Amino acid sequence: MSSLLSIGGVALSFPPLAAGLRRPICGSANGVGAAQEAAIVRRAAEVADLSAGHSAPHPNSGCLIARGGDVVGQGFLYAQGTKCAELQAVEMAGGLARGATAYLNLEPDDCYGDHTPVSSLVQAGISRVVVGLRHPLKHLRGKAIKSLRSEGVPVDVLGEDLNGKVFEDKVTRRTIGSTKERNGLYYLNAEALKSCLVVNAPLLYRTACHVPFSILKYAMTLDGKIAASSGHASWVSSKLSRGRVFELRGRSDAIVVGGNTVRRDDPQLTARHGGGHVPVRIVMSQTLDLPEEAKLWNVFDAYTIVATQRGARKDVQKKLAKKGVEVVEFDILNPKDVMEYCYDRGCLSILWECGGALAAPAISSGVIHKVCAFVAPKIIGGLNAPSPVGELRMVQMSQALNLIDVSYEQIGPDMLISGFLQPIPDLSPVIPQADETSALDPTVSPYDTKIISFYKTWDLYGALSNFSPHPVRMPDEDGTYFTWSSVEHYYQAHKFVGVESPLARDFIEQIKLAKSPEEAARLGRKLQREHPELGFKVQIFDASSLEVHAMFNCWLCSCRSITT
Repeated sequence: MSSLLSIGGVALSFPPLAAGLRRPICGSANGVGAAQEAAIVRRAAEVADLSAGHSAPHPNSGCLIARGGDVVGQGFLYAQGTKCAELQAVEMAGGLARGATAYLNLEPDDCYGDHTPVSSLVQAGISRVVVGLRHPLKHLRGKAIKSLRSEGVPVDVLGEDLNGKVFEDKVTRRTIGSTKERNGLYYLNAEALKSCLVVNAPLLYRTACHVPFSILKYAMTLDGKIAASSGHASWVSSKLSRGRVFELRGRSDAIVVGGNTVRRDDPQLTARHGGGHVPVRIVMSQTLDLPEEAKLWNVFDAYTIVATQRGARKDVQKKLAKKGVEVVEFDILNPKDVMEYCYDRGCLSILWECGGALAAPAISSGVIHKVCAFVAPKIIGGLNAPSPVGELRMVQMSQALNLIDVSYEQIGPDMLISGFLQPIPDLSPVIPQADETSALDPTVSPYDTKIISFYKTWDLYGALSNFSPHPVRMPDEDGTYFTWSSVEHYYQAHKFVGVESPLARDFIEQIKLAKSPEEAARLGRKLQREHPELGFKVQIFDASSLEVHAMFNCWLCSCRSITT
């Protein structure tokens, strides 16, 4: 049963807590024991995951506010540019937040430049904060914790307590000394920390490996075949399993397939979950031996990128470009370079739905971090029937790659087996000291021009991003000023300004009402693809374009609104 809370006469509901979580036990000054605190942190990680699939993948943050074991407020980051989890939680808690403890799965970030996560907790009177994991990004790690402590708010970091030798009950001051008690607490803390790591695994892998977090997904029969000898593969797994695949797609920035998959299956590769985030489709093909007509060339539903070898079939490239497909050339096409390219485009999570010929080099190059295998209780046989992974050049079973943290879940008649090929990077031990200073690269002159990146709000200069939640007041076409929710709202709507069509005016109003910058971007791009006949005012910027001037003024207005 969902828990209910009435704020200002309005009944609010949030998902049920873990069994026994609401039963107060002795522990902290608020009557919460160490084991129960670990459970609440774990629950914060579960809450943080609620936005998955509704917006572009982003760091997942959740906040729970508890008094004596009772959760009185909670929140999670829905999308870039929306209200932070901490502010949502204190608003839900109202006056009950004063003197309560806030539990966060991830250290708050301050990439918007307005200090809202920290200030909302301080102003609400939160007496203590428990953090599951320090922020993995170097420019944010430890920043919010230091700010909270400077405001007199004690902060405990779960990931830094696991190496402690002695545990103490904070109410009775009794040392938890028995081996059984210590082992139990170690286990609970480890499970809570694991939840915090898993919910932000994409960000952790991206930070540590400089490539997006990649999942290899496939469905196979009990005898290890992903299709019959004829190539027919509809369907290996059940409808329930295919529904889970749609969920995986909704959590991803992009889906990668090879040319064989396009030729054989003609897939659509959309999430098909009734709205929400739609990932980019990426086709890797060295020779561009691709069909002239394919579902992936329909870019009204989702954007498509074809990655190929430099110089490959220029005639095919031109045909794809005319259909709205982006073609990207690589000197030598390989999974590693494609993932580095996706990293540069700001991707956090990639889903590989390719065949064995592409899966093998992807695994060998080290860009696959997790495997999700749907195993159907079927036998198809066939000497030439394809398998999920091609040649890895292993000749002994001792060379086999072992999955880490394997889980098993029955989905209808199928079994989903998932596990990690590489351990989740735990960056929490890298803790900045109080006197730590930034080290300059000796090869770079301090007078050199420095290019800064602020495409994503979690970048070093993320407060300057179009997705940053700073309203901008800009004039409409008739000179009337309107306050836009973000620069991205203004930019997407500006595509339709000046277009003599009632449809265009309706599109502008739709974009104005978008709940987040991400949704404004998705809506603007979708409408632009679906209605090319309108002839948009903004398509491609050039140095002399008046639109560059307009966007610069909008960006300047946004900068002025940021409190630093």
